[in-house]
Amino acid sequence: MEQEHVQITMLEGLLNRLSDLNAIGAALSSERDINRLLENILNAAQKITNADAGTLYLADDGNQQLIFEILHNDSLNIRMGGTSGKPIPFYPINLYMNGQPNHAMVVSHAALSGETVNIPDAYIAEGFDFSGTKKFDAKTGYRSCSILAVPMRNHENVIIGVLQLINALDRQSRSVLQFSKDDQQLLESLASQAAIAISNRRLIQQMEDLFESLISLINTAIDDKSPYTGGHCARVPVLTMMLAEAANRSKQGSLRNFELTDKDRYELKIAGLLHDCGKITTPVHVVDKATKLQTIFDRIHLLDTRLEVLKRDARIDMLEGRASANEYEERIRQFNSDREFLWKCNMGSEKMSEGDIARVQTIAQYQWRNAQGEAANFLNADELANLTIRAGTLTAEERQIINHHIVVTIKMLESLPWPNHLKHVPEYAGGHHERMDGKGYPKGLKREQMTVQARLMGIADIFEALTAKDRPYKEGKTLTESLAILGYFKESGHIDPELFDVFIREKVYLDYARRFLALEQIDEVDETKIPGYIP
Repeated sequence: MEQEHVQITMLEGLLNRLSDLNAIGAALSSERDINRLLENILNAAQKITNADAGTLYLADDGNQQLIFEILHNDSLNIRMGGTSGKPIPFYPINLYMNGQPNHAMVVSHAALSGETVNIPDAYIAEGFDFSGTKKFDAKTGYRSCSILAVPMRNHENVIIGVLQLINALDRQSRSVLQFSKDDQQLLESLASQAAIAISNRRLIQQMEDLFESLISLINTAIDDKSPYTGGHCARVPVLTMMLAEAANRSKQGSLRNFELTDKDRYELKIAGLLHDCGKITTPVHVVDKATKLQTIFDRIHLLDTRLEVLKRDARIDMLEGRASANEYEERIRQFNSDREFLWKCNMGSEKMSEGDIARVQTIAQYQWRNAQGEAANFLNADELANLTIRAGTLTAEERQIINHHIVVTIKMLESLPWPNHLKHVPEYAGGHHERMDGKGYPKGLKREQMTVQARLMGIADIFEALTAKDRPYKEGKTLTESLAILGYFKESGHIDPELFDVFIREKVYLDYARRFLALEQIDEVDETKIPGYIP
């Protein structure tokens, strides 16, 4: 009866360990972080075999060495490698010595032969070199006895590493035992699952790296077209993630239920990197238009030439008696004043008043003789339209060309077969020009129709543009100037009010400034004077 009870107890224990093994396999398949994955594998190996210590080795790319990845020793309270932050101070184990297979070490033999090694006592075992183990024991006072080394073979039948456990412990007395056949079989099963999980994680990581490299390739192409957008493509994703983390910390208002998982973070990061991918189709002469008259070159110099022609004609009129010296001097002063005024208008850095527009229209009617000797207006229709742009350097048509990039962005992103964990990328990336009041573009969405991620990307996009120093048409604004404009945008229903408050309250603007802004832009901000913000 007692023997039957012992057998039942042993069977129950084995069933429990099998159940643990199944649960562990499911958990390994869902872990995204490679360091946590490796730690979970070693923890699981120790748990199902009740081992006191263990090491996980991975083969290097050339399959020449086994690299220490994770090392645990419960009795000595040692945790090295992985997420511990403590590097493992041991040299890799060579799989080959002088061109010959190294079968002297337990783990190298397991890796080379593909066979499990189960040793009852390292101090009396023969056939392997345990000098390193004995040095470790002598230094730490530990006693390595039973050893179980299992090769990790992936789905392609390639050995990618070795799991080595030390000192199986009796679950009651804690005395050191030999690893049993059940231990060995369970660990071999775990090692197989672990190898597949590691290979899958590596494959996924390689695919993610390739995907991000392709994104970088697109942004590089945009950068090569225009140096004024390359920095923007790099900075907006960073600021987006900074504001997202701040929103994640906030537990006020509608943001109290906003939480980011690691998958959410990756999805938003990808959206940030791709938010302006449509600019790859935007004509360079529009993106780089630094002045109102710029095309292939700045046509303001043509106006200088025409003014010189008018000055010449005025001098001829004076010399031929058609105008007095005073009239000549007055006309020269007027032309010089007109030149200075037109150069200022051409810069587009200030909003034009009605009086300024009227003056440009008056100058446009000046008559001069062109290269063909024909009388013509001083400004042609295109020059007049450009010089009377009320703000900035773009005409309404050119602004539409710029704005079309977001339509292209959405079209490009929606055409891709996104996996489930990235399915929101088109929405996040395509929403950064929408407004909370529904007056944005391209879809005219309102706040309640947009996700938090899309709304916060809009703030990041605007603030980066305000503070950017590498734009051809403006200087980078100071923090105070930028936050004031952002505050007006909040009051006018342009940006999300709660996220704007988080942006200020959590000092996201300051963290960003310290990383990307010039010192002269980082002025002392009085938050009490920011429009729309109540500290």
